[in-house]
Amino acid sequence: MKGLDDSDFRFFLAETAGSDNVETVISALSGRPSVSIRLNPYKKYDFAKEGLKSVPWNPYGYFLDNRPSFTLDPMFHAGAYYVQDSSAMFVGEVFRKVLDRVSCGSIIKVLDLCASPGGKTTDLAASLRSKYGNDFLLVSNEVIRQRASVLAGNVAIWGDPNVVVTSDDPKVFSSLPGFFDIILADVPCSGEGMFRKDPDAVSEWSPDVVRACAMRQKRILADVWPALSNEGILIYSTCTFNKYENDDNVLWLSGELGAEVISGTLFDSMPSGVFFTDCGFMLLPGFVDGEGQYCSAAVKRGMPLSDDSGHSYLSKKKNRRNSLDLMTSSGIGTYFGPDMEIYRKDDYAVAMPSSVAVYGDDLDILHPLMKGLAAGLFKRNDFIPSADLALSIATRENSFPSAELDLGQALAFLHRDSISVPDSPKGYVMVKYKGVPLGFVKNIGSRCNNLHPVSRRIKKDINLL
Repeated sequence: MKGLDDSDFRFFLAETAGSDNVETVISALSGRPSVSIRLNPYKKYDFAKEGLKSVPWNPYGYFLDNRPSFTLDPMFHAGAYYVQDSSAMFVGEVFRKVLDRVSCGSIIKVLDLCASPGGKTTDLAASLRSKYGNDFLLVSNEVIRQRASVLAGNVAIWGDPNVVVTSDDPKVFSSLPGFFDIILADVPCSGEGMFRKDPDAVSEWSPDVVRACAMRQKRILADVWPALSNEGILIYSTCTFNKYENDDNVLWLSGELGAEVISGTLFDSMPSGVFFTDCGFMLLPGFVDGEGQYCSAAVKRGMPLSDDSGHSYLSKKKNRRNSLDLMTSSGIGTYFGPDMEIYRKDDYAVAMPSSVAVYGDDLDILHPLMKGLAAGLFKRNDFIPSADLALSIATRENSFPSAELDLGQALAFLHRDSISVPDSPKGYVMVKYKGVPLGFVKNIGSRCNNLHPVSRRIKKDINLL
């Protein structure tokens, strides 16, 4: 760990892991990080799992033997999988455990508070859809606007329309008292768990940074706490080791805000390599294949909202002046199942799951960057389908003519080069790679207009294969 005065770090690490385990962690931090991916269970990807080691706490997680060029894999751009550290996937396992304990109404409402770039959000979305079908709302928030744009792009590529993306300070969520059944606060931290992957984290670390992070984390928890429902569950996580940002903050949460820590009741037996601390779970390099991760869970105990609070969060269904009868007027409604509602916003058609639309007016307080699926653009007498429409898991199969591309064609499309689909009809054609949608082209005969978004184009030389 070049660049780190590690006497303080070793002391902090010994407090968490025990002095006998310090050298194991230090040695692992000098080694090569593992590479893991998590499959999207709602996209039909025939992934070659044979010979690969599974991530023990995620049914769709796999370790790769080496790090390929994900940029040159069309399946990466199709949202067929997400590249995520295996230790970070453990937070998703804790989330699945608490789902069995949370009490919610007809629609479960979840907040991923510090969500960029989207690894945990996409994991949560897959778990919610597996358990609740379309009856969930997941708000994915990132306070830094540039990072929030990255988050929105990754959510769109993953393709679940029940995810709403916002860019708000945690305090803004107090405007929705008692709204969320579960809040995941994967808070900014001193990043000790990322030393192996991020050299800047090593050079920037100090005890003063740890203290500053711990104070900031308390503020974040205090700010968002009102938004959690009574008997709701908060999952607290960091990618650092020291107890000041981890157990001490959870103890503070319990003592100051009225939370009951339930981490110790979630697993009948601890997964191999995972440490149980006073309040949560610690994953350490050298004991697991991934990086560092801490996670804890606590229930909010207190008085429920009064009857006159004014926040019943029931369906209001107002302000539908822009509602479109697209089911019959243009056929857009045929692209989706019956649980999608379609509206017009300026020149765009927006398809919104009913479980999102029912809370749409409440969510407007958050000024969402992304709410529902931007299905396409009206331009004169034409409807131009969006790339997100192709990538969405809500879009019915065979909604458009499709063309299967080989690897070279797929990369050319993602590079925004000109391609041709001579065996397809003229008009809008959904292009696919190994059966998974990549986006749209407009076939005009001898060539196509490439509709892949400029912001998502591959900039790398695609002739490197």
